[in-house]
Amino acid sequence: MEFFFFFFILFAAMGFAQMAPAFAGIDHIVGRSLGWRVPPNVTYYQEWAKPRTFGLGDKLVFPLRTGVHNLLEVSKEDFDACTQKKVVRMLFKGPIVLELNELGEHYYYCGVGTHCELGQKLSINVVNATGSAGPDFETVAAASAPTESKSSAHTVGKCVTVGGLLSLLVSAFFIM
Repeated sequence: MEFFFFFFILFAAMGFAQMAPAFAGIDHIVGRSLGWRVPPNVTYYQEWAKPRTFGLGDKLVFPLRTGVHNLLEVSKEDFDACTQKKVVRMLFKGPIVLELNELGEHYYYCGVGTHCELGQKLSINVVNATGSAGPDFETVAAASAPTESKSSAHTVGKCVTVGGLLSLLVSAFFIM
């Protein structure tokens, strides 16, 4: 009986360990397939952010090429004017992953050349809620028709949850 109890505890622990990522915040890949580069229009990143909910514990992933782009977190005034008077932080080595652990408005832009003026800027509001990728996001390439892209954040979370539940069921089978 102790043998079965040991395996029950082992499989239950494995199940909970697999389910833990499903309850953590989600990763928001900034710009989706475009990444962090000069966008096709000046509102691209704000349109990307609009349907999303940025919750505490979520992560912003800026897939950028080191030496070509950077990331500055700045004040609202600097964001609006593309200036660097009140820089919160500067990051140069990509990819950059920022954990969202402070509530409120956050402002980011690329400080290389005129990239900010060309629309490589993003403002978000971090709320005390579960993060969400929102509904399908449509990307518009510079010279092509709109194409639909689906978020994989929820799909991955569901797969991890199912895997954890299966481990729990297998452990219950062994105890009987």
